[in-house]
Formats: sequence, structure tokens, C-alpha cells
Amino acid sequence: MGHTATDQAGTGGLTATEHRLANGLRVVLSEDHLTPVAAVCLWYDVGSRHEVKGRTGLAHLFEHLMFQGSGQVKGNGHFELVQGAGGSLNGTTSFERTNYFETMPTHQLELALWLEADRMGSLLAALDDESMENQRDVVKNERRQRYDNVPYGTAFEKLTALAYPEGHPYHHTPIGSMADLDAATLEDARAFFRTYYAPNNAVLSVVGDIDPEQTLAWVEKYFGSIPSHDGKPVPRDGSLPQIIGEQLREVVEEEVPARALMAAYRLPHDGTREADAADLALTVLGGGESSRLYNRLVRRDRTAVAAGFGLLRLAGAPSLGWLDVKTSGDVEVPVIEAAIDEELARFAEEGPTAEEMERAQAQLEREWLDRLGTVAGRADELCRYAVLFGDPQLALTAVQRVLEVSAEEVQEVAKATLRPDNRAVLVYEPTAPAEIADSAEDAAEDPEAAATVEATDENEEAAK
Repeated sequence: MGHTATDQAGTGGLTATEHRLANGLRVVLSEDHLTPVAAVCLWYDVGSRHEVKGRTGLAHLFEHLMFQGSGQVKGNGHFELVQGAGGSLNGTTSFERTNYFETMPTHQLELALWLEADRMGSLLAALDDESMENQRDVVKNERRQRYDNVPYGTAFEKLTALAYPEGHPYHHTPIGSMADLDAATLEDARAFFRTYYAPNNAVLSVVGDIDPEQTLAWVEKYFGSIPSHDGKPVPRDGSLPQIIGEQLREVVEEEVPARALMAAYRLPHDGTREADAADLALTVLGGGESSRLYNRLVRRDRTAVAAGFGLLRLAGAPSLGWLDVKTSGDVEVPVIEAAIDEELARFAEEGPTAEEMERAQAQLEREWLDRLGTVAGRADELCRYAVLFGDPQLALTAVQRVLEVSAEEVQEVAKATLRPDNRAVLVYEPTAPAEIADSAEDAAEDPEAAATVEATDENEEAAK
């Protein structure tokens, strides 16, 4: 078992140590004795970008199957045991990873580790046609409830399909298509598990009120005998030109509460200083009710009831800047679009003010510290940086990197990327009667939740 110590400089007092089992499992530990709880987080380096044509949605479907029993745990036992011990749990799937997590009272930490090891090592013992059909139906119903049968529900799916060309690994979203979900077989699921659910394709983090030596002993005891697997194919190349080169556009006529303008801009890859600068730019422009677009469209012009701009960070492909504006009353989309382009051009020309930079950096700092301040949030970030960037320690210094970005860098990335020829645009035109459209203001009561990437990202979580 290897071990790497952390340099505490710039980490705000937070520490982590990294270890590696002989079978390749990376283990990251972070002590925090503030409260008697411990978080367990397990990231597998597999997401929808690893799927092949005709089998979209398989990563997310398999996430559900991981809660259907394993060698020593039957049926819904994983949930029953964790919740019966006073803990909470879930799992999520994204383009780039699948994760599973529990937060437990400290004295129940061993239980969570045993449960995760049991399904990593013996899920195939419980995977059968019945569980496959059951969870296929659950995922299809999730798609109906969160995508197909809600206003603007397929917007994220449509925009990513526009922003990433056909054949690109990020062209489809993690939820998958109904046809592909129907086509998935039990053997597909078994092959998927054998390929990706191996200790050398995973990172385990444990954060909280832990004894590191005892925790490592449990990890070795339960995970150490699980064999590694070297058959994982190399992910398809997700690189693209920095600029799309034209404005891609689609008009959608649906029964929605109000006209809407949504757009996805191609932005720098996550893990770069340019991505941090882009995050600050979008925060100034559309991060909440103090942002430029909200002040212009909602407060001043009163042409919109909601306006937001957020960043979907991606490591294996260009990130996406997600713009979401819901119009007010009978306002036409071209009026909104002209105002947005005017604000983006002004921002590219002038850059952010000192006050805007201070506010945006404080907002992102608070969000980062909120995540690192909980044992579950810190465990997730440690896994994220280990899986996507090879170094969990980067999670502890991410805040400092955002604070080091200059206003000139923010202006530069905005000028280079927030252009009409670098966006995919979705325009919603309501087909509903006027009385339905009149309720649009209620639908956008919380503009940040309605318009940010985080709200979209929640659509990728499993409904357990």
C-alpha cells in the first residue's frame, strides 16, 4: 500500500493523504473531527462519454443496477442497511464519471466500506433479468418525468447535440434515448461491469471523523482482494476547435409557459486557468440577481422574468456556457437576443469592473467553500480531482486559483468565446393558450435555479 502526504500550503488548513492498493484502487483520506460523521465517496472513471452508438444511457442505467443487490446484499438491502444505520446515500452519472456516496455516523463507517466493496466485487452474482427489466423501466420513467414531460425538459439534450457534432462522445446526454434503453441487454450490462467497475478504474475517498490507520485497514480488508481489470478501452477523443465557427440554431414549438432563449457557448476545458476565468465571466454576466444580464433584462428592460448564465465544466471536451432566458409577456425573442449580444459585446470591450470581480470571486469562493466545508462535498471534490486531473490535492487549492485570476484574463476569455459564431441557440415558441403562458413568472420564480448549470446537472442524478 503506497502513501503520499499532502503539502498544506494554500489549502486553508484542510489536509488529505493518498494511498494505493496493490490492485490499483486509489484511496484518499481527509480527517475532520468537527462532527461525528464520515463520508464515503467512490468515483468510477466511466460516464456517458464512454458509451457507444446504440447503447446510450447504459452508464446511467448501470448506476441504478448498482442498487439492486450484490453477492452478500439482496434486493434493496444497500439502502435499507445504510438508512437503518442512520446514514444517507445516492449515486449520480455524468458525461465523465459515475459516483456513489454515503454519509454515515462515524461508528458505521465500516458498514459503508463493506457495502461498496461488496458491489464492486460481486455485483454480477445478483444481476439478473428481473433487476435489469425493473431498472430499465425506472430509468425510462425518469426520462419521462425529468425530460420528456416537463416544460423545456429536453433543452439540455438538444443544446448538447448542437454544440457537439454527431459522433462526438459528448453529443448525447447521460439519460440516453428510449430506443437505446430498450435495446440494452443483460449481457451488455454484464460486459459494462466487467470493463469499468474495477478497483484500478476507481477512486475511493473517506472524509470526516475517521482514524486513518483503522480506515485503511478496513479498505484493505474489503477491497484488497478484488482483482483489477485492464480491458478498459481508451475514451474517444473529445477535442474540438475552440470556436464553433457559426451560430447553430433550432426553433422548438412546444407547450411551454413562456418564450425562451437558451444558448450553449463552447468554452475552455475544466482544469485550466482559462476555465476559471470563464467561470468568473459568466458569474458577472449571469450569476444571480446582481448580474449584468439580470439587471438589464429583468430589472431595467423588463423583457424577461429570468436570466442566468452558468458554466458546465468538462475535462474531456470543451466546457459549455449555458445561457437561459425566459421572456416576459409577449416579448419576442429577437428583442432579448439583441440586448444579450449588446451586453456581451460591451463586456468583451470593457471587461469587468473591480467591484464585479470582487463580487464574482467572492461568490465562487463561497460556493467552493460550501462544498469543501461538508464531509460529503469534500469527499466528492477529492474524487473529482483524482479521477479527472490525477491529483486530489488540487481540490484543496481550487479556491485560491480562482482568486488569482485577473480582470484582464476574464475579459480575454469573454472576448474570445462569447461570440455569436460560437454558440448553439435554442428558441422556444409556446403553442399553449395564453392563460398558460401567463404563468411563466411563477415558473421562473427562482431564476438561479431555473437558469444555471447546476439545475441541469441535477437532471443527470439517479432518482432513487
